[in-house]
Amino acid sequence: MSDRRLLLVHAHPDDEVLGSGATMALYAAAGAHVTLVTCTLGEEGEILVPDLAHLAADQQDALGDHRIGELADSCAALGVTDHRFLGGPGRWRDSGMMGGPSNDRPDVFWQADVDEAAVELVKVIRDVRPQVLITYDENGGYGHPDHIQAHRVTVRAFEAAGDPSFAPEVGQPWQPSKLYYTAFPKSVLQAGIDHLKAQGDTDFFGVDSADDLPFGVPDDQITTEIDARDFLEAKMDAMRAHATQIALDGPFFALSNNVGQQTMGVEHFILVRGELASITGREADLFEGV
Repeated sequence: MSDRRLLLVHAHPDDEVLGSGATMALYAAAGAHVTLVTCTLGEEGEILVPDLAHLAADQQDALGDHRIGELADSCAALGVTDHRFLGGPGRWRDSGMMGGPSNDRPDVFWQADVDEAAVELVKVIRDVRPQVLITYDENGGYGHPDHIQAHRVTVRAFEAAGDPSFAPEVGQPWQPSKLYYTAFPKSVLQAGIDHLKAQGDTDFFGVDSADDLPFGVPDDQITTEIDARDFLEAKMDAMRAHATQIALDGPFFALSNNVGQQTMGVEHFILVRGELASITGREADLFEGV
């Protein structure tokens, strides 16, 4: 196993790409062991391919199985060979958007017992023994219940994985060194909005200011900037793999075509556990100081 081991926890298939896809591809290409844990199959996702509309949750309810294949293709594009579903495929169901009736189903991730889910993640942590974990912030990036739950479970698992009294039946204790949250700096989002407007394209979530987006953090909160511009095309290929979820003519592809080198090829993170390696500027490597 590689000396450098990175574990990312995302809520649904396709979440791995937008905020961390280029980073995953960069580290995988550099020989690090990159593990992706996905918490649900994304059964409640909106379907952007008309011919696949019958897979929807209110019809055949078969979208989750289809998205397993999309995720496999995405991981292949990124060069990631170690992918796992938390607790196994379908252990917890996609909860749907906040406030929807699907939030109340007993089998959804939003309703999962945090410690029970954390045991499943600790099992992976103790198996892989990563130095670095990545997930979302307290708001799940933009408020989706499964993203918030992924945050809760990952933080609990980070704190518990090194404790020999926590779930001793799932492996020897291992304490990761660093925990990061994915982040989109407001300045980068604003630059993308401004560029698209200058090109006559106003379809970036229908806003004029990054302050109006449900995601985005002040620049001074960013601790780590990963320059993965050499892997932008791998990230785009991974996005294309999620055809039911990401429109080829949508705002992210528009940004890629116009200002993608900076907006999509450089990814940002906030260190929330562990020692920050740089005291004068942003880290340039997730493994700095490890």
